[in-house]
Amino acid sequence: MKKVQALPPLGMDKAAIDQDFRRHLGHTLGSVEAEAESRELYEALALSVRDRLMERWKATRVAHETSGNKRAYYLSLEFLMGRALGNAMLNLDMEKSVKEALYEYGLALEDIENEEADAGLGNGGLGRLAACFLDSCATLNLPVVGYGIRYEYGMFRQEIQDGAQVEEPDHWLRNSYVWEVQRPQDTRHVKFGGRSEFYVDSNGASRVRWVDTEIVLAVPHDTAIPGYENETVNTLRLWKAAASDAFELGEFNAGRYPESVANKNEAEHISMVLYPNDSSENGKELRLRQQYFLASASLQDVLAQWVKNNGANFDSFAEKNCFQLNDTHPSVAVAELMRLLMDDYELSWDRAWEITSSTMAYTNHTLLPEALERWPVSLFRKLLPRVVDIIFEINARFLQQVAKKWPGDNERQRRMSIIEEGHEPQVRMAYLAIAGSFSINGVAALHTELLIDGLFRDFCELWPHKFNNKTNGVTPRRWIASCNPELRELLDSTIGDQWVTQLDQLDKLTDSVNDKKFRADWNQVKLNNKQRLAQLVKQDCGVEFDTNSMFDVQVKRIHEYKRQLLNLLHVVYLYNRIKKGQIDNWTPRSVLIGGKAAPGYVMAKQIIKLISNVAQMVNNDPDVGSKLKLAFFPNYRVTAMEVICAGTDLSEQVSTAGKEASGTGNMKFMMNGAVTIGTLDGANIEIREEVGDDNFFLFGLTAAEVEATRPHYDPQSIISSDEEFAEVMALLDSGHFNQFEPGIFDAVIATIRDPQDPWMTAADFRTYVDAQERAAQAYLDTERWTTMSILNSAKSGKFSSDRTIAEYNKEIWRLADN
Repeated sequence: MKKVQALPPLGMDKAAIDQDFRRHLGHTLGSVEAEAESRELYEALALSVRDRLMERWKATRVAHETSGNKRAYYLSLEFLMGRALGNAMLNLDMEKSVKEALYEYGLALEDIENEEADAGLGNGGLGRLAACFLDSCATLNLPVVGYGIRYEYGMFRQEIQDGAQVEEPDHWLRNSYVWEVQRPQDTRHVKFGGRSEFYVDSNGASRVRWVDTEIVLAVPHDTAIPGYENETVNTLRLWKAAASDAFELGEFNAGRYPESVANKNEAEHISMVLYPNDSSENGKELRLRQQYFLASASLQDVLAQWVKNNGANFDSFAEKNCFQLNDTHPSVAVAELMRLLMDDYELSWDRAWEITSSTMAYTNHTLLPEALERWPVSLFRKLLPRVVDIIFEINARFLQQVAKKWPGDNERQRRMSIIEEGHEPQVRMAYLAIAGSFSINGVAALHTELLIDGLFRDFCELWPHKFNNKTNGVTPRRWIASCNPELRELLDSTIGDQWVTQLDQLDKLTDSVNDKKFRADWNQVKLNNKQRLAQLVKQDCGVEFDTNSMFDVQVKRIHEYKRQLLNLLHVVYLYNRIKKGQIDNWTPRSVLIGGKAAPGYVMAKQIIKLISNVAQMVNNDPDVGSKLKLAFFPNYRVTAMEVICAGTDLSEQVSTAGKEASGTGNMKFMMNGAVTIGTLDGANIEIREEVGDDNFFLFGLTAAEVEATRPHYDPQSIISSDEEFAEVMALLDSGHFNQFEPGIFDAVIATIRDPQDPWMTAADFRTYVDAQERAAQAYLDTERWTTMSILNSAKSGKFSSDRTIAEYNKEIWRLADN
């Protein structure tokens, strides 16, 4: 092949960007410049930025493939990427040039950016964490590839109608996605159904093959992940499902059109919707299909690349590759890698297990036993017969190890078995991940401690060396530099710009905490951000927030353990005080609650409805006026959080102690100068350690106290002995907030009084109210609050995902940077 001279690199200045913008507008999109619509302007700009990503992407790929260095693969069913344009411009240092180029057209970058849909391929913190991790891997020059699913419909779009959540499809690909590149040449075949067949190979060895299967194609779509100003661009590969035989001509000719496309439709369902509701049998089957589809396609992809470069010699495979399993969702990868190595590459069981157990690493993200996925053996047998055979063999060999360690301890064997016996035997996916991984980590110090002492205690006693902690972090590129440009400018002018990649540099702000000009500038930035947030709340909620009031915010997935209900009880408490005239030394407060409830989670949806009803009453009561406002923010998403976290004063992190693995919203708020009110749960503990007791509003039982209280928990006694709590409950009981919907909230109210309430909401009510009063009085003291706000940002350096990823690399992956 004739060598072609390389093209000169594309310019990053205003003129070069203007030239490419015009070219894509006219030649790629065929648009008349003077008549171009907003969507066309966005695509022309995005393509111009993507061209520059492409140059660096190709160079990075070549560097990784030729270096011979070890590589890591991050397997996750969720990647909550948000918008890509702003992030790419920031990391390529193009913002200034782009704004200058657009100015010539009379265009504002902000207006163009609003044309981009959020890539909402995640439910919440888990998916957003994965996105932050990819950003940090690229910024640290680490050769890490992300693997996920290209869901046609992402996290549903949440609408609030008559105060209730209504789910609408989030067809984020409706207008195409300019940031991805389809790579059909790397399509993989994923098997389902069929049966295991035993045979003897040409060497006389007994082997197994999986036959009579249904084949689904996994078609890769790659997205560029740029590092910050370092020329590195890593890859996120998302798999789209397609039928191997898209059209059955015989069925069509027989007049059965629906049957002729049935295989195509069934195959494409796998990547159609993010996380189907698994409350039905069909939902369970589809979710297991998704998990296996991700694992199998990704592992096949890595093995194919290995064989291409090394042949079928796997002697050094474990030294050069590592798979990080993001929670239990991709844990079937343990059995699938065994299958591929044995069935496709003819390795022995012992050799395949040596490789598998040396390359798999598992991150746990939950302390809730019900969230540790289990699948019926019967479902596994139906969908993945060969894989379940391997799981049973893994379990048999694993239980031999348990029996050797604890002879005769049948109860322990029962507890630890990967197969849970019972009327309908289940595969415990977390246990499979632990058995097959060389590293198991939690995501905050308390979380890991509780895993070791509780949920996974048996396993830790067997393999203490496997367990470690990696406290989560978030990327300061998106969560300060991009979402809070005024704060970025202030930080740059005060301590220099190294903090963007070395967040512990923020500690230098402590030298300026008493500087009058800096404090005034800090407060002006916060006020401007509050004005921006107030405009968003007015636009999306129809509620007016006074920027002089305390912006009190809780935005996260709606779940009982996260206790939006406790927050709401405090709002009702404040409302009751106002109605009683107890307003001396009052702190005006604007409360924002937002988040999505899983479609099948009835209680969470009722809590949203209750929040909406209380808001309707509070916001329309002339006695309340501007003293208190409450809004439920609909369709909470990454792009909204970019405005919300910058404008928040008080960050609500009020989960029941011992239930939140880490949290990452708490870190985003802290970085942007919000002060936390929270329990000793998840990363709250480490946040408080960093910022100090005086700059954190602590309340509630500890995790140990929760467990000690549980056997004799009596919420009704707690309510009866607290006059103000009793008044709050009386307002709820009376139907004051649902006068035309009698009984609608009875179930929610009953949970507060239930002695079996696992979240123990009533137990923390009084200490929460008291902590809220301390926060209110601190906010009235402007000088004190300013100091607290600055110090929270100054002490947030630990919570950069760069630090987290550096620890993953040093202690688990052991990759050389490139």
